[in-house]
Amino acid sequence: MPDFWRASGYGLLDRNQDGRLVVSDDYLRAYLMRPEVRPVEESGPGERALHAALMETPRKAIGDRELAAIEDADARDNYKVVLAFRDRLLASPTLEDAYLKLFLESNHRTPALFIDQLVHVIARNLLSDIEDPLRARAAELLFRSQKITIRDGAIMLADEETVEMHAASGGLGSLGKLIVESNTPLRQVDLDVLTSENAGVYWSRDDQYDTVLELTFGRHGLDALARVLEAWVAHFLQIGVNIQPVSRIQDDKWVWHIGLDAEASSIMNDLYQQKEVEEDRMKQVIALFRLEFSDPTVMRQAIQGRPVYLGLAKDRGDRLRLKPQNLLVNLPLAERA
Repeated sequence: MPDFWRASGYGLLDRNQDGRLVVSDDYLRAYLMRPEVRPVEESGPGERALHAALMETPRKAIGDRELAAIEDADARDNYKVVLAFRDRLLASPTLEDAYLKLFLESNHRTPALFIDQLVHVIARNLLSDIEDPLRARAAELLFRSQKITIRDGAIMLADEETVEMHAASGGLGSLGKLIVESNTPLRQVDLDVLTSENAGVYWSRDDQYDTVLELTFGRHGLDALARVLEAWVAHFLQIGVNIQPVSRIQDDKWVWHIGLDAEASSIMNDLYQQKEVEEDRMKQVIALFRLEFSDPTVMRQAIQGRPVYLGLAKDRGDRLRLKPQNLLVNLPLAERA
């Protein structure tokens, strides 16, 4: 089994007997080495002293007096954000618990970047035993925004940041950016579309985010995403679910749905309420799924045995920003796990 997503920090963490991730000092030190916090040449002695103390003892309690000793106001604010996030992690037994608590609260101010990093390493954990590279690529949707291209009915997903990099520099870094700025034409850069035949190339490029996933109905990529979503639910809630792609919702007794992103939530809500949805808006939907519980008794009694429909949709800018927390907090459970 290849070691993948090394940049997630998975190798810095411990796992408890339930297979969940436990914070380590080295994982906390990684946050202290972020460019927003790591001392720079202009850093004063107060900031350097605090950073050194935290590197020595990453769980050290820091009071207002120690924060006030940081000379630069921006650096002081950055420390407050990082330390608040650290304290959230330390207040929970596992990273999974810390993540779920964020979305059971309504007033958290955790930066989106930190949430994505949590999802990154948690997804790495739940995929620790997989051998299918398509599932690993599909799991990138949980924490990285995607750019959607539809060609001859095929739905292609590429990492948005990678697409923007290529658009700005042709994939040639700073040299390519200079060429673009001088209006010199660049060769077209094509990203590799993963298939069941060539998917093995993913393992050597897993941290580059430069492969394309096809989510066309009936293709392996959509099935891979369904399996990832099943694992996501099982890992957090210890509940077995079966998720299958569907081409449309044909159910006179449609009782529950979950949009896996903001656009899908809005469209599915309107459809459920039998509101008219314009054709162009319907075309934003790129995937639908039918979720069924292995044990229907874990559902709310009034709808036990009925399927839950899931949806994915691109926004007006052809972007997809999947919100994996929606699948955890919006399931119709009899009791919150």
